[in-house]
Amino acid sequence: MESMNIWAVLAAAIASFLLGGLWYSKILFGSLWMRESGYDEAKCFHPARVFGVSLVFSFVAAFVFAKFVGPEPVLKDAVSKGLLMGAGVVGTSFGINYQFASRSVLLTAIDAGYHTLQFGLFGMILGMWH
Repeated sequence: MESMNIWAVLAAAIASFLLGGLWYSKILFGSLWMRESGYDEAKCFHPARVFGVSLVFSFVAAFVFAKFVGPEPVLKDAVSKGLLMGAGVVGTSFGINYQFASRSVLLTAIDAGYHTLQFGLFGMILGMWH
C-alpha cells in the first residue's frame, strides 16, 4: 500500500462520482434512465444514503483498479485497461444481469457506458498522477 498514491485514488473516485452526477442528470441520460429503469421516487432510499454509498463504492472501485494497474502506470495503458475493464467486465456483467431481469438494451447501454467511462477516467487520473 505504500506505493499506492491514495490521493490519486481519491481524486479518481471523486471524478467518477461527478461523472455519474452528470451522466445520470437530465442534461444527459437521466430522463431515459428513469424511464427505462422504472424509477419510482417513492421507493428510493434517502439521497444522502444513495450518494454516500455511491461515493464509497466509487472509492473501492478506484482503489481496486489502482492495485490492478500498479503504482506508476503509463497513461495510454492505464486508460486502455480502464476502458477494457469498464466495457468488458463491468458492462458485460450488467448485460448479463439485465437480461435475466428483463431490462432493456437501452438501460444496459446507459449503465455500461457510464462504467466504461468511469474506468477510463480512473485510468486517465492514475496514469497522469505520478
